[in-house]
Amino acid sequence: MENHNLTHEFPEYEDRINVLKLNDNDFKKMYVNYEEVNALIQHYEEGEQNHTTDEHLTDLRKKRVHLKDNLYSYLRQN
Repeated sequence: MENHNLTHEFPEYEDRINVLKLNDNDFKKMYVNYEEVNALIQHYEEGEQNHTTDEHLTDLRKKRVHLKDNLYSYLRQN
């Protein structure tokens, strides 16, 4: 299974991610939201029994991509 943690997705921004998580509430909210969605996706993908629909899992993956795009833009601008 692929690792989609934010520091794995953007290793070049790892230091900036760590600083912003501590000092920027807007970034922290986006980061927490991303990590929650990512953890939920991992839960569904790793489970022996999938307790969700394919459509719901696809929607979660789309949300993760959207959040990742927003976080990347924020990292580049700040």
